[in-house]
Amino acid sequence: MKGLISFCCTITFQGGNNRTSSCYKKAFSCPVRILIATITLILALAFIETPSSFTVTSDIRYRLKPWEPPCGLTESIELLCFLVFIADVSVKSYLIGWEEFRKTKWLMAYIVVLVVSLADWTVSLSSSCGESLRIRRILRPFFLLQNSSMMKKTLKSIKRTLPEITSVMLLLAVHLFLFTMFGMLLFARTKDAQQDKEWQGYFHNLPDSLTSLLVLLTTANNPDVMIPAYSKNRAYSIFFIFFTVIGNLFLMNLLTAIIYNQFRGYLLKSVQSSLFRRRLGIRAAFEVLCSLKETSLNKNIQRDASSMPCVIEETTGHVDKTHILSFQRPPRPDYQSPFLQRIQIVFGHRYFGYLGNAVAVANVLSVCVVMVLDADKQPAARDDFFLGVINCVFIFYYLLEMSLKILALGLKRYISYPSNIFDGLLTVVLMVLEVSTFAVYGFPHRGWRPEMLGLLSLWDMVRLANMLIVFRFLRIIPNIKFMSLVASTLLDLVKNIRSFAGILVVSESQERFISPSIGVNATNATLQCGTFEQLQYWPNNFDDFAASLVTLWDVMVVNNWQVFLDAYSRYSSP
Repeated sequence: MKGLISFCCTITFQGGNNRTSSCYKKAFSCPVRILIATITLILALAFIETPSSFTVTSDIRYRLKPWEPPCGLTESIELLCFLVFIADVSVKSYLIGWEEFRKTKWLMAYIVVLVVSLADWTVSLSSSCGESLRIRRILRPFFLLQNSSMMKKTLKSIKRTLPEITSVMLLLAVHLFLFTMFGMLLFARTKDAQQDKEWQGYFHNLPDSLTSLLVLLTTANNPDVMIPAYSKNRAYSIFFIFFTVIGNLFLMNLLTAIIYNQFRGYLLKSVQSSLFRRRLGIRAAFEVLCSLKETSLNKNIQRDASSMPCVIEETTGHVDKTHILSFQRPPRPDYQSPFLQRIQIVFGHRYFGYLGNAVAVANVLSVCVVMVLDADKQPAARDDFFLGVINCVFIFYYLLEMSLKILALGLKRYISYPSNIFDGLLTVVLMVLEVSTFAVYGFPHRGWRPEMLGLLSLWDMVRLANMLIVFRFLRIIPNIKFMSLVASTLLDLVKNIRSFAGILVVSESQERFISPSIGVNATNATLQCGTFEQLQYWPNNFDDFAASLVTLWDVMVVNNWQVFLDAYSRYSSP
C-alpha cells in the first residue's frame, strides 16, 4: 500500500523538482493539441503523395492525370512531424524516469518506429525520391495508435479475446469443411446433365464448393445456392437449412456475442481500474495531510473458527453419500491375466483416443484428396477402387478400436460416455454398410464400376459411407477444450430457443394459410436481372405447406425479401 501511495504521489507532491512539474504542465496542456495536429498532418500526406488522390473521379475511363508533388515537399513536412514526435517521446521519457521507461513497451516501440522512419526518410532523399517502397508509410498509423489510450485498450482487449475468437473460427472452419464434403458427396456428378445443375454451378470441385458455402455463410445469396438442387427434390433443402442454422444463426452470432462480451468485460474492468486509481489518489492525499498524526492499523484479521463447523454442516449435511456415488461411472473390468491387464492399460489410456482422432482426421483428408482428384472425371471414367479400399481399411480400424475400448473399459463403462455411443453407433452402421456393399458388388478391384444392383448403386453406397465418415469426424470436438466449450454452448442455445422455435413454426404456419397460392408461368422471354424469374426462384411458393415453410424461411434469413414481395404483389394482384 505504501508503495502504491508513493507512486501516486511521485508527480503530484514533488514540489521541490520544479522542472518536472513545469514539463508535466506543458506536456499535458496546450502543446498536446500540436501533437494531435501533427499526427493528422502526417496521416493526411497519403492523399498527396505519389500516386496522388487529387482527381475528380477514380474511374479509370474518365480519370485525368493527377498532380504529383515535387521531390522534397512531402519529405520536408515529414521532417517537421518527426521533430515533433522526437520532442514528444523525449518529454514523456523524462517525466516517467528511466526505470519506468524500460517497463513501458509503447515508448520503446515509439523510439524504434522513429528511428526506422528517419532512416527510410534519409534513403528517400539520397535516391531523389526514386525508391518504390517506403517503409515509413506503413509505420505512420503507429503514431495515432500510440497517442490513443482507447486504441491501446482495444488492442489489449483483442489480444485477450483472440483465444475465444480462434476457437469459434476453428469451429466455423470445421463446419464449413464438413458441409463442403457433404455437399460434394451429396451433389456429385451423375450421367444425367439435367440433374447436375447444382454440381455445375456450385459444387464442381473443392474450391468452388468451399467458395459457394462461404458466400452462403457470410452474405445474403440464400437461396441461390439451394435452388438447382431444391428444384430437383425438396428434401435437399434440409442440407442448406441445417448449414444456415448452424453457421449463421449459431456460430456467427456466437462469434459476435463473444466479441461483445469480451469488450464489455474489458471496458468494465477499465472503469473499475480508473475508479480505483481515483480513490487511491484521494486516499494518498489524505494520508499526506494526516501524516503528522500517528495511527495504528489492526493487521490481525481472521475468520472466527467457531463458525467453520456450521459452514461444513450446511454444505455437506444434506447430501447423501449414495447419491454422490451414483454419479460415478461403472468400474473397469478386473482382469486376472497380466496380458489382459496390459491391454487394459494401453487401450484404456487417453492417448489411444488421441490416436483414434488422428486416424479420423487422416480418413477425412484421404477422402478429400480422392474427391479432388476425381472432381472433373466423367462418371463412366471414375474408378471407385481407391475410395473402396480406403473405406475398408479405416472402417476395419474403427471396428478394432471400438472392440479394444470395450475390452479395456467394459461395456457398461464404454456406453457411459456419450462420445463412445456416438462412435460405436456410427461404426456399426459403417460396418453394416460396408458388408452390404461387398455382398452386392463384391470386393474392391481395379476398374470397380459395376452396374446398379438393388436400391443403391455402388457410387451411392460409397458416398453414403463417406458422409458417415465425415460425420464421425465430429468426435474430435470434445477433445479440444475451446471447441468443446463452444459446442456445449451451442447445445445450450438449442435447449433455450425451443420455445422461440415453436412460436416461429406457429407463425410461419399461420402465414402459409393466410398467403394465397401464387400461380406463375415460366416463359422463354427476356427476364430482368434480379427478378423472381431471372433468379429461378420458381420452387419458392405457397402451393403446399412444405414449400411455404421453406419460402418463409428464405424470406426471414436473407435480405433480398423484396424479390419475393415483388413477385407476390405482381402475381397476386388482379
